[in-house]
Amino acid sequence: MHVFSGAHYKNHKPCVGHVRAEWMLVPEFDRFEDPEVQLLKVQVVKARLTQQDFKLYFEVDNPNDSSLFVRGLNYKIMLNEVVLADGKSSDWFFVDGHSQKTFVVPIRTNLWGHARYIAQLLKKPDELIHYRFEGKLKTGMVFRHSVRIGKSGDVAPYELIQHRK
Repeated sequence: MHVFSGAHYKNHKPCVGHVRAEWMLVPEFDRFEDPEVQLLKVQVVKARLTQQDFKLYFEVDNPNDSSLFVRGLNYKIMLNEVVLADGKSSDWFFVDGHSQKTFVVPIRTNLWGHARYIAQLLKKPDELIHYRFEGKLKTGMVFRHSVRIGKSGDVAPYELIQHRK
């Protein structure tokens, strides 16, 4: 935190009845580093014909001295440019300075409209499937800030079919 005192107001002359703030605490925004956010794992909870439940496990790494207030996450998950899930989590939590915290986002989706497409992808075990995760981690209470996160890559079809662990 920067601490400002009356010395910063060289030309300021207080008059009678005027109260001057001698000490004012202002956060060091110039030293704030965005947190690192990683998608650790996708867990299949239930997979029914018309509804699928997953849990997304994330880790937030706060590189700053002060605690980080997280107030939610907006996300989108795609396979080969087909949107599988698009939503938001509004869970609030703090990540202490210079520490990490894991949080879980439950998602529910209906892949019925994409069933034929997904079945075709899964029938070709030798062809990798491109995936992309995009999101915005919403931080701050008074001074709100969003951190863009994303991950993309290729995954083998057998890796998409994992059971609960």
